[in-house]
Amino acid sequence: MWGFITCLNDILIPYLKGAFELSYTKAMLIQFCFFGAYFLVSLPAGRLVSKIGYQKGIVLGLVIACVGCVLFYPAAATAVYGLFLGALFVLAAGITILQVSANPYVSALGAPETASSRLTLTQAFNSFGTTIAPFFGAFLLFSGGEPEIGDATAVKAPYLMLAASLLILAGIFAYLKLPKIHSAEDNSEVSGFAALKQYPHLILGAVGIFVYVGAEVAIGSFLVSYFSLESISGGIIEEKDAAKLIAYYWGGAMVGRFIGAYVMQHIAAGKVLAFNSVMAVVLIVVSVMTSGHVAMWAILLVGLCNSIMFPTIFSLAVTGLGKHTANGSGLLCLAIVGGAILPLAQGALADAIGVQLSFLLPAVCYIYIVYYGLVGHKIKQA
Repeated sequence: MWGFITCLNDILIPYLKGAFELSYTKAMLIQFCFFGAYFLVSLPAGRLVSKIGYQKGIVLGLVIACVGCVLFYPAAATAVYGLFLGALFVLAAGITILQVSANPYVSALGAPETASSRLTLTQAFNSFGTTIAPFFGAFLLFSGGEPEIGDATAVKAPYLMLAASLLILAGIFAYLKLPKIHSAEDNSEVSGFAALKQYPHLILGAVGIFVYVGAEVAIGSFLVSYFSLESISGGIIEEKDAAKLIAYYWGGAMVGRFIGAYVMQHIAAGKVLAFNSVMAVVLIVVSVMTSGHVAMWAILLVGLCNSIMFPTIFSLAVTGLGKHTANGSGLLCLAIVGGAILPLAQGALADAIGVQLSFLLPAVCYIYIVYYGLVGHKIKQA
């Protein structure tokens, strides 16, 4: 569900951009408000989950996300862009609590050595949601053609459906019999988030999450606009068709995660992370330097490289944290604010130098992830 909701933003951006006549920078405020919630909510969510446990945290996150989806209805009825941004913030707050609860819970449900593989497997289902969301969004948002200026009513039905689904899931998770795992109480003199600076691999991992999420979200956010360019498709691809192509980007991540869950049982997670990051840089450079179908498929294949990055960085960063795991998870989810800042930065670049050249910003992000996979993840506890 959180994969589905996150990817739906990639369709919402061109839809609201047309409905409200927005620049690229203003359109990227959608991602800024959505991922900005991670920055504001992650640390309180980490403390909350430490108190109530992972399962209750999952239920609470689903309920708050449901409320955020419901708020899309009045936003569409009044056709005020600011209300959409507010609804996205509430929705993302619920998704943040869900992430802070679910990711460390999955890591704790088995041997630490296979945590990357286990989290990658669960994230593959996240990617299933991101793969089907473009078809869902393109059909419901663009089925009536391009949106009329000031008319955003097409968002009502899809987000009410999402609200109902989230509420049902919350009910299911409230009654499921799951293993009771709580993060241990921290009674040391150095407690809470101040203790996290003892773990350099965690801090570097937070930077890794920041640049990875920023790069992945920025690329996804611009795909519809990119494929509509004269130099890429000859200007013959309409937005509703370009929206469906996003499924290949997120579908590659899904396929790669199922493969990665197996590969990382046999190859060190850091090496796999570095290899995928190098390939992502190469593909982006190819896309920026070429045109037509070569540029199109090169940027779509970056999704395959993205596949194992988030769960691998996350699990490598929380390795060895012990009683600090919940707070470490909160810090990592705090770093997801990269999804708010880097797409906005790429939006400003796109307005200044063009959409195609703006993709060099994500390439720089992947270079850092190469470093983290080779060196930065190694534990050097003080």
